Amino acid sequence: MNHSNMPEASPVGERPKSAVMRLVLPALGVVFGDIGTSPLYTLRECLRAAEEAPSEPLVLGLLSLIFWTIVLVVGVKYVVCIMRADNQGEGGIMALLALTLHSEHLSRFSHQALVIAGLIGAALFYGDGVITPAISVLSAIEGIELVTPTVTPYVIPLTLIILTALFMLQRQGTAMVGGLFGPIMLMWFLCLGSIGLYKVMENPMILMAINPLHASHFIIAHGMQSIVVLGAVVLSVTGAEALYADMGHFGEKPIKRAWFFLVFPALILNYMGQGATVLSDPETIRNPFFLMFPDWALIPMVVLSTLATVIASQAVISGAYSLTQQAFLLGYLPRVRIQHTSETERGQIYLPGLNTLLLVAIILLVLSFKSSSALASAYGIAVTGTMLMTTILFSVVARKAWGWPRHRLIPLVLLFLLVDSGFLGANLLKFMEGGWVPVLLGLIVFVVMTTWIKGRDLINRSLLPRKGKLEGFLEMALDATPLRVNGTAVYLSAPGEGIPNGLLQNFRHNKVLHETVVILSIITTDRPRELESSRFSHESPHSGIHLLAARFGFMELPDIPKILEKSSRLFEFKGDPSDISYFVSRLQPVATDRPGMALWRERLFAAMLRNAAQASDFYRIPSEDVIELHIKIDI
Repeated sequence: MNHSNMPEASPVGERPKSAVMRLVLPALGVVFGDIGTSPLYTLRECLRAAEEAPSEPLVLGLLSLIFWTIVLVVGVKYVVCIMRADNQGEGGIMALLALTLHSEHLSRFSHQALVIAGLIGAALFYGDGVITPAISVLSAIEGIELVTPTVTPYVIPLTLIILTALFMLQRQGTAMVGGLFGPIMLMWFLCLGSIGLYKVMENPMILMAINPLHASHFIIAHGMQSIVVLGAVVLSVTGAEALYADMGHFGEKPIKRAWFFLVFPALILNYMGQGATVLSDPETIRNPFFLMFPDWALIPMVVLSTLATVIASQAVISGAYSLTQQAFLLGYLPRVRIQHTSETERGQIYLPGLNTLLLVAIILLVLSFKSSSALASAYGIAVTGTMLMTTILFSVVARKAWGWPRHRLIPLVLLFLLVDSGFLGANLLKFMEGGWVPVLLGLIVFVVMTTWIKGRDLINRSLLPRKGKLEGFLEMALDATPLRVNGTAVYLSAPGEGIPNGLLQNFRHNKVLHETVVILSIITTDRPRELESSRFSHESPHSGIHLLAARFGFMELPDIPKILEKSSRLFEFKGDPSDISYFVSRLQPVATDRPGMALWRERLFAAMLRNAAQASDFYRIPSEDVIELHIKIDI
């Protein structure tokens, strides 16, 4: 590949080899938790979907499907191809969407279509975020039943207790337990690989499953039933999106090394070992993972698998937090309340509202489906839908941004689309059995996102007649020789707003201007982070009047007091820097029958805007220094 076809280098820079190796262990804990716990239930569900007694052709066919699914989807698609599409080192569906929209020569229709594709993928991610903790923890706790069936009535209560404790601990942040994640997952993958290797050595014939002919023979022999089986095979790659989404935390090389040198071999050996176990004892079909182990190891493995599934759940929860933060900063969701759980780690955040919604949804799922097998029917649609949207966005980046030639790109994208759409179609067959759950959740999130985008557009159109040129207003206000009071007033202004509503209302009603007036615009760019050297721009059209713009990437959280402190080199406060008043306008939309949106969507938008987090909380402004002005507006 020539350099013109390569993506731009990440600004993160090349890490030294020693630093890369140090990040491999932490990456195990965060990145591979979801896909690392899929052996708990994948082969079991494949055997159930096949609806026949285990035989050599059946087991070899299923293992061949699992092997080549992991190779093509995770190895080729995500690790080799998708991870090239880094946005300043960041990955994930929102980072990819921002990178896509940054491509040149996009028509308006293409722009809108790509936004919709990105929003669909993001919306379905929330469905995955609800199901993953439920099915993972439930499948681990179900292993206790193999020790003694008398604990069966306690499986669901134990699952709910563990999940509730996990979500209650979120407010503490993951920094204090993050150091444990890597070693636990290292132990988990070593156990997966070692028991798998032991079983493979007992029956080396099982390695014949690597031959793709066994997969093709299975599909030919089973016809339509093989489509149902594919809906279970896809469980083996749930969590593949995490490899890309968490790239910003660790970088591309640590994730790739962890995958190729430990995770991939351990997973394949374990699946092969499960297959060998089933062939040697067909009774183990009810739970081939746990029944691989000797009786004395069952309880330790239940404990270890529970820890591994909690870690997998933590990764999904943290991903939902990050996705919500990115979606708000890119303008796709209302402002949410965000608490910082670490002063040093930028990714350590806690979203109380989202945390509660996720916990309630997960509890309802566990109580409704009652077993991991039942939940497996609901799993897959969200994952494969997100994968399909990722492929579409990747194809645009590869063509528009990297200039990959069509003869090279089209066959690769067609292969990805064939695999993704095949798995999505197979999972749609389970729609009535529970597959509707992630679809419904995704639909709700998609409606919320599109309603918010459209509502903001309507607000801007309604405010347009009220907006005047800021320069003209300042000249008029200064010519009126108003009273200049001591102190500093900071007015938050949307980019391109013109006259901030807070400034307009304060001058109209109080007839005063502060000695120092700062009109601050927070600009969120389509880059994950902005360089400090280009962070601020400033101009002072009149004495004591400062127009300050601060640029932030969609992975950054603005802190307005710190913005003022850092930008003080651009201008000096005449008064006491601690004597600052922050003026924030809060719009109160009123739903009307005007053309725009359906009345119910206008009411939904109004409710979202009313319940959005206060600017003082989000921008970390001291609440006692905030003056909030409410403005009613018809939409």
